[in-house]
Amino acid sequence: MLTLSQALERIRPSPTVAITAEARRLAAEGRDIIALSAGEPDFDTPDHVKAAAHAAIDRGETKYTSPEGLPELRRAVADKFRRENGLDVAPSQVVVSTGGKQVLFNALIATLNPGDEVIVPAPYWVSYPDIVALAGALPVIVPTTAEAGFKLAPDALAAAIGPRTRWLILNSPGNPSGAGYAAAELAALAEVLLAHPDVWVLSDDIYEHIAYPPYRFATIAAVEPRLAGRTLVLNGVSKGYAMTGWRIGFGAGPEPLVRAMVKLQSQSTTSACTISQWAAVAALEGPQAHIAERGAAFRRRRDMVVARLNAIEGIACPVPEGAFYVYPSVAGLLGRRTPDGERIATDTDFVRALLAATGVAVVPGEAFGLAPHFRISYAASDATLAEACDRIAGFCARLQG
Repeated sequence: MLTLSQALERIRPSPTVAITAEARRLAAEGRDIIALSAGEPDFDTPDHVKAAAHAAIDRGETKYTSPEGLPELRRAVADKFRRENGLDVAPSQVVVSTGGKQVLFNALIATLNPGDEVIVPAPYWVSYPDIVALAGALPVIVPTTAEAGFKLAPDALAAAIGPRTRWLILNSPGNPSGAGYAAAELAALAEVLLAHPDVWVLSDDIYEHIAYPPYRFATIAAVEPRLAGRTLVLNGVSKGYAMTGWRIGFGAGPEPLVRAMVKLQSQSTTSACTISQWAAVAALEGPQAHIAERGAAFRRRRDMVVARLNAIEGIACPVPEGAFYVYPSVAGLLGRRTPDGERIATDTDFVRALLAATGVAVVPGEAFGLAPHFRISYAASDATLAEACDRIAGFCARLQG
């Protein structure tokens, strides 16, 4: 009889992956499905990046690399942090992993012990609390509100910090809300953190390149350099360069932390894909014009989706400052019933009924720790998004009560 690890019982399968898989299953059965649940750009990887991968294969760059990553990529990452973020990072402070999630996983598993605590503002990316729990630590969820822009307030941060607090996770622009912390807002949080020298910061900057003016991206270690010695900056090429399937993430932080993460990685995946690493070098060092061009397309889609959703009675959709998600509230629809008599009591009820009736797949806010909302990824064509909004509007109009 198979006995499973007790650690495995502390986590759940990724809700976003599960919903995306369900949408694919229904589509394979012939259903007309619009899947807006996956967090990946619909654009293709830039041609010069793909060409670099082909060139790496032709050169025979198909062997293992050292666990910390190719020297060329670690230099490119360090240069990127200096050039774009004002962070003085040496290549020895950089680790390359199989996606940003592994950077997060390695950092938390390498530093947390049973009874430790990690502050996670809600709404949060679904994997944050589960990885904390897998490490045997306790995720301390701090709810935010739409009225506050889904951002952690300094007084809420101060109240959440306890004697066992080891990390604060900050994601800006954020998944699922698209909330972006301005430099002044990060400075206010930094003031709290400076009074607690044992609390480290995991700054998840993966959506850095998808930010909409007037919002300007900032990262906390650059805003407050006194925190640099206890900050891990997580980033990668998946979102800004449309390279989700290439599986390259990277982190930069103090060398003792990076060495611990490398030690752990040496006993798990060993290293990220060599070919993908060479492609990532080309992404970071090559032409960057596509970032602004695609950002303009995302902004156009954002504006259209926000306007369409806010025109639906019972839905309230804030305007995100970055990333490619909206996180509307369905509080005004709770208590209503579908034409079949099914009562909409939660955002999960809404999402399930929406998928069954219209084929539109979205993710309930319960998965992100803050209800009653749902997340739409607008990393899809304008026509697809318009059709999805039509279906959502029609579904809501048919709700009764």
